[in-house]
Amino acid sequence: MGSFIFPQTLCVTDDTQLTLATCESIIQSNVISPERVAKHFVRWFRERRITGIGSSTLKALVELDAGGHWALVGAIGDRAAGNGAAMRVAPLAFFLDPGADSQRTTIRDICRITHRNDEAYIGALALLRAIRHVVDRGNLAQDFPDFLLDSLPDSIVRDRLAESHHYSVAEYCHRFGTTGYVADSVPLAILAAARSTNFPATVEQLVRCGGDTDTIASMFGQIFGAAHGAEVLPVATLNRIDAVDLVREMALNLSRTSIAK
Repeated sequence: MGSFIFPQTLCVTDDTQLTLATCESIIQSNVISPERVAKHFVRWFRERRITGIGSSTLKALVELDAGGHWALVGAIGDRAAGNGAAMRVAPLAFFLDPGADSQRTTIRDICRITHRNDEAYIGALALLRAIRHVVDRGNLAQDFPDFLLDSLPDSIVRDRLAESHHYSVAEYCHRFGTTGYVADSVPLAILAAARSTNFPATVEQLVRCGGDTDTIASMFGQIFGAAHGAEVLPVATLNRIDAVDLVREMALNLSRTSIAK
């Protein structure tokens, strides 16, 4: 197997774009509400700043753009159990406590903008719990997966997380796949973050696994970055990303933001 070479020009995908829109909503309004987040999604959608959108998210954005209410436009049913909610909620981890019932309701509502599905919400909740855990303790591997299993409702996502720690990343990919289904993607991203000691090497491994590579690698990166900070990231590679200046500006502004409780 040859060595992996990143392309000369790197472009963000809808995962990063919707995460940035979420950040922008928090920064500009100083509150976290599904209505405000939905308004920013629509604005980015109208300005054609979101690319490669999944079908569930596209449905929601089209209907929001037509005047639909945020609580009614998200996809429902088994086909709505994609990772479109989990991939964009990372900023909430720094403002909301996923262990508090009232704040979990806000998290669920923000997920429901695009995915009115319990598995999609629980996948997002698992990602937020992982990020909060590494921010507070810095080590995901030590307590994985007990701290997650104790805090998640019964679900396919929870069952998969319980199984995942028995496997390496490669074994997980072979056994369960790397689809856009939230019970495949979120446990894999968390497992990769727990196993990883090298950011570029793990991104390469996830890309080589195929499937929904941008989303799985993005969620892994969110957890890994929260655990280790920007200093462990490959700066030369990051500087080739088309939206890197916007990402850095948004991150700085978010770090200075306090929300109304």
